[in-house]
Amino acid sequence: MATLFIDKLAWIHIVDNKILTTRSKGKGVYYIPGGKRDPGENDPEALIREIQEELSVSLHPQSIRYMGTFKAQADGHKQEVEVKMTCYLAAYRGNLTAASEIEEMRWLSYAEKGLTSQVDHMIFDWLKDQDLLT
Repeated sequence: MATLFIDKLAWIHIVDNKILTTRSKGKGVYYIPGGKRDPGENDPEALIREIQEELSVSLHPQSIRYMGTFKAQADGHKQEVEVKMTCYLAAYRGNLTAASEIEEMRWLSYAEKGLTSQVDHMIFDWLKDQDLLT
């Protein structure tokens, strides 16, 4: 059976060796903020829109930089469904505030990666290898 992919974008925001994560209403797992493209959107446009909707801040378009792409089993889906997470760094303006479906924001250390989804585990490992998370 062919593997199905959920294609998502993520904003990597690290402060003091901890990464910003979010938990959606009704969920028990934390995710790196981001989401899916709407039809016709490119990656920067979709990432800017998603982060504005979820966290009430505006990413600076000229600061968006590709960081990496990670694939893993999709959280809460059948075994043949994987998530492909394309990650970006970016500066922002505004005050981080949970909005839309986001119930909580939380800064996680590497030791807390177990609170996140499987693809986020891979991202946490990569960030630790880059000495960005402790």
